[in-house]
Amino acid sequence: MKPPVVSDVDRDLVVNEAFGPTFQGEGPSTGRYAHFIRLFGCHLSCTWCDTPQTHDPARHDLAAEQRILSIEDILSWLASTPADLLVITGGEPLLQPRALERLLCAIRERELATDVEIETSGTIAPTDVLISAVTRFNVSPKLAHSGLRRRQRIRPAVLRDLAGSGKAVWKFVVQQVDDLDEVQELVGTYGLHPVWIMPEGTDSSTVLARMRLLADPVLARRWHLSTRLHTLLWENSRGR
Repeated sequence: MKPPVVSDVDRDLVVNEAFGPTFQGEGPSTGRYAHFIRLFGCHLSCTWCDTPQTHDPARHDLAAEQRILSIEDILSWLASTPADLLVITGGEPLLQPRALERLLCAIRERELATDVEIETSGTIAPTDVLISAVTRFNVSPKLAHSGLRRRQRIRPAVLRDLAGSGKAVWKFVVQQVDDLDEVQELVGTYGLHPVWIMPEGTDSSTVLARMRLLADPVLARRWHLSTRLHTLLWENSRGR
């Protein structure tokens, strides 16, 4: 096993994978041509997590799953195959705020992406610099079926900060119709809007079956329904 890598927290990012061009597979930008940077590390451990290689030593050699990329490395990669949309995901990207600030400011200065989205669990508040630099936070508060205690997965002050930023959309991972009641409680308590419901699943048959199950109940609540386009196209292949 390789030893863990060590980064300069202000100038380097600990990355699991960077890939694209591909399509954004979830939420309001579904289908858009995009680059992805998947950052390493997560402080949560959902039972159904579809990216355990970013944090789970029981299933993955974590030293082999992480690499250090300098901001200049990432900028050069983005410039080599331009895409208007950059999606930063994880793991939990907001565990690396300072280097992420520097990266996003450099991307804006060099005009390497028109839009930047950060996928986050809604448990870590973004800095003011990140709020200014991003187009959108795709926030996925975890529900009870994640296997996490409520105090781990629901941080009221963070949810209110994100809602107040004016740059958050709320994308809930749902397994069954009854989960929508829990979503409704969070939406009402914290004033979350707009709401996207996305089926949990890492294969196309599960995603399609759950979308069909959820479609009418989601319509009845006047929410949005998200597919998982990358799963429908490529199943659970990494780097797509």
